Amino acid sequence: MTTVETALVPAAPLVVVRAREHFRVLLIGGGTAGITVAARLRRQGVTDMAIIEPSRKHYYQPLWTLVGAGAARAEDSVREEADFIPKGTRWIQERAEEVDPVAREVRTSSGLRVSYDYLVVAPGIQLDWDKVRGLREALKTPHVSSNYDFELAPKTWRMIQDFRGGTALFTHPSTPVKCAGAPQKIMYLAADYLRRTGKRERSKIIFGSGGKALFGVQPFAQVLQGVVERYGIDTRFQHNLVEVRGPQREALFEVPREDGGKAQAVIPYDILHVTPPQSAPDFIQRGPLAWQEGPNKGWVKADKFTLQHPDYPEVFALGDASDLPTSRTGAAIRKQAPVLVENLLAVMAGREPQARYDGYASCPLTTGYGKLLLAEFDYEGKPTPSFPLINTFQERRDMWLMKKYGLPRLYWGLMLRGRA
Repeated sequence: MTTVETALVPAAPLVVVRAREHFRVLLIGGGTAGITVAARLRRQGVTDMAIIEPSRKHYYQPLWTLVGAGAARAEDSVREEADFIPKGTRWIQERAEEVDPVAREVRTSSGLRVSYDYLVVAPGIQLDWDKVRGLREALKTPHVSSNYDFELAPKTWRMIQDFRGGTALFTHPSTPVKCAGAPQKIMYLAADYLRRTGKRERSKIIFGSGGKALFGVQPFAQVLQGVVERYGIDTRFQHNLVEVRGPQREALFEVPREDGGKAQAVIPYDILHVTPPQSAPDFIQRGPLAWQEGPNKGWVKADKFTLQHPDYPEVFALGDASDLPTSRTGAAIRKQAPVLVENLLAVMAGREPQARYDGYASCPLTTGYGKLLLAEFDYEGKPTPSFPLINTFQERRDMWLMKKYGLPRLYWGLMLRGRA
């Protein structure tokens, strides 16, 4: 059989593998979801396992909001991927390019074909920068940035510091995004910074959102509406960013007309923070594991309670690329992972999956320096607070400290080790 050199890094040197490999359990994605599930499976004694993941770095992305506000360092959000590959698990450092669930095989970017008995699909979400015309060019100017990129988050802070007045524009696309509250978080922190530095009176803050409301869960939406009013923010909903004209400092939005058609609205800006449109990776969208039509088109099918694929019972999915009708957050993954592991082990043992995920997600919404609203909820939009003895329906300093110090420690030390 022919051989190819493939970057396989089980926290060890590169090795030569056959052009075809087989594993009992194969995971696509070594981000939050993939590593958490792999660590939990390893703790349950699963050994014949591999992870397909191209990146050598692992990022704790929730910290980038604070980086963009000057309250944290970018370097504290990144570690070596190799440090979190569970011991005994093969790391195939390539991109997944195609999934054939009938043959139970995944093809990678080098042409390696990896077969499996069971598959966990957790490739994460991709940032579609090019779906906004002119955005890549505008990001090269001093006036446009995005906290959705490790290199750009520090630029956001410099941009906010250098802002002397005028229009500060913050956007939210019409697509699902990682942490739906993140586009607002940096806006509130910027507003607080402008207030503290005496620049607020000569500034106009606009939120251009492709959505229809600030937040989907009413008790928290009411609190956020109060935050918007406190800072005097101009909210413009159903405004979907489609173009950025960097030289003119103009943002072009698509907005609905009363007759059902589309119109355009131009908003000039002095500084602009963009949340790019996002989607499942291309190989997922065009593959047989995803919906090919309907409102969930492009997202991986998964039973919203068991996380099992409805068409291929040996396939499970979780995290940002799945069609689970909840927020795409690390907190959601922390609750999804144990359910998936329990159900996968049941199927591996010939039993029906019994564990159920209730849709829990949480969004720690920074509303100012030292202030945070912890929004926790389930599939039904019902608040599900984890701290019953304190009022989490108000902005709190202790929740800010938890986000800044507690959650990163939980993530690196416990969640990615399969302990939380």
